[in-house]
Amino acid sequence: MNVLFAAAECVPFMKTGGLADVAGSLPEALNEKGADVRVIMPLYASVKDVYRAQMKELGFIYVSIGWRHVYCGIKELVHDGVVYYFIDNEHYFRRGSAYGYGDDGERYAFFCRAVLDALPVMGFIPDVLHCHDWHTGMIPALLKHHYWHRPEYSRVKTVFTIHNLQYQGNYPRAALGDWLGLPDETFTADGVEYYGSVSFMKAGIQLSDRVTTVSPTYANEIRTAEYGYGMDGTLRAKGDRLIGIVNGIDARSYNPETDLFIPFQYKNSLELKKQNKAALQKELGLPVNDLIPLIGMVGRLVDQKGLPLVLEVLDELLQTENIQLVLLGTGEPEMEHAFRAAQHRYPDKMVSWIGFDDGVARRIYAASDMFLMPSLFEPCGISQLLALRYGSLPIVREVGGLKDTVQSYNEWTGEGNGFSFTNYNSRDMLNTIRYAIYMWWNESHRNKLTAAAFAGDYSWGASAERYIALYKELGQ
Repeated sequence: MNVLFAAAECVPFMKTGGLADVAGSLPEALNEKGADVRVIMPLYASVKDVYRAQMKELGFIYVSIGWRHVYCGIKELVHDGVVYYFIDNEHYFRRGSAYGYGDDGERYAFFCRAVLDALPVMGFIPDVLHCHDWHTGMIPALLKHHYWHRPEYSRVKTVFTIHNLQYQGNYPRAALGDWLGLPDETFTADGVEYYGSVSFMKAGIQLSDRVTTVSPTYANEIRTAEYGYGMDGTLRAKGDRLIGIVNGIDARSYNPETDLFIPFQYKNSLELKKQNKAALQKELGLPVNDLIPLIGMVGRLVDQKGLPLVLEVLDELLQTENIQLVLLGTGEPEMEHAFRAAQHRYPDKMVSWIGFDDGVARRIYAASDMFLMPSLFEPCGISQLLALRYGSLPIVREVGGLKDTVQSYNEWTGEGNGFSFTNYNSRDMLNTIRYAIYMWWNESHRNKLTAAAFAGDYSWGASAERYIALYKELGQ
C-alpha cells in the first residue's frame, strides 16, 4: 500500500499547529504497520540547513498556473525512516512563515498542481493521495479534471482530512481559471463553489473519495450549524463517507522517561515529577513550593483556545486560590498584552512566556499538576494528550477531541483522567478549576487521577490501524 501525504506543514521542517504534528508522526506509525507512506510539502525558507544539506535533487519541472509556466524543483530527504519530498519555488515559499500572505491562494494552487505533476519525477505513484486541510483541497479536483486520462494516475484514490474547518481557503471566482485551469462546470454546489467563491476546503470535501477529520466528536459537530462554518449541509450529505479518527502523538519523542528537555526523567513517578516542578518554578522565578498546585497552559493565544474565558476570571482565580499559573504561547497582540499585564500584577503567581520554545513547553507538561484547555472548539487537540503523557491532569471543555480523550473524574467510582465542563462559560470553567484543585489536595484522588493519566495510550497505534483499513477499503 503506497500512500503520499500532501501537507502544508510537517515537523520537524515547519510547524504552526497540530497539522504539522500529524504529518510528522502518523506516517512513521503507518509504515510500522506495513504501508509505504511518504510526505510531500513546500520547501520553506525556514527549513534548516542541516536538512537541506541532506536533500537529494530529483529534478525540476514547469507547472501550469493559469497561462504561466512556473519553475518547480523537486527534492528528496529520508529522515527517521520516512521519505519526504519538497516542492521548491522561492517566489512562493521563500517567506518568513507558512501562511498569512495576500497570495496564499495562488501559492497553494501552485502546490496542489505541483504535487500531481511531480509524481513521475519522484518515481512514486501512490495508491492513495492523502490530502490535509484546505491548502491541498484542490488536489482531488485537479486529479479528476486534468489527469484522469493518464494511465499512471487512473488508479489513484484520494482521502481529504479536515484539521480545522474554520480555515477554508475561499477565493474569488477568477481563481478557477487564473490559478487552477479548471472548467466552469466545476463551479457548482457539488464542486468547488461556496457562496460565490472558489473554496479549496469545499473542493476537498466534495471531490475526494473519502473525508476524515481528527476526532469522532468533531466529525459530528461539523455537521451542525454551530460548528459547520457554512459547510454543515455539505458535510451532512457525506453520510458515512465522513469519519472521525482521533489523533495520536509521537509517544517516543514525547516520553518523560527519555525526554532530554526535562531535568528529571521519570516513569509513573510523582516524586520525580515534583522535582521537575521545583526546577521549573526556579527557572521561571516562581516561589519553589510543592504544596502550591501548578496549572500549565501551552498553545496559540487566540479565541479558539477559550482564552477570553480565562481572562474574564483570571484576577478572581489568582486572588482567591493559592495556585501558580504558567502560560506559554503567542498569538493575538491584545491577548499577549493581557497575559503580560497579569504577570506584572501577580509576579509570584503567574508567568506569561510570550513566544514558543519546545523545551519550555515540555518542562511545563512535566512540571504542571494540571493543564488548562477551555477551548471554544477543538477538532482534536494535541496539548491535552501531551499533558496526560507527562502526568498533568487536563481541565478541558467537553468539545471535539477534548471530549473524546479526557474523561471527567468521578470521585465516587475513581474513574477518569481529568476534569471537564460543558458550557462555554467562564463561571463553569472557574468552578471546574476549583473542583480540580480540591481533588488535587486529596492525595487519594490525586494518585488515582495521575495513575490513569500515566496508564493511557496516546500513541498512533489504534488510529493508524483505522487509517490502514480505510486505505485498503479504497483499494478494493
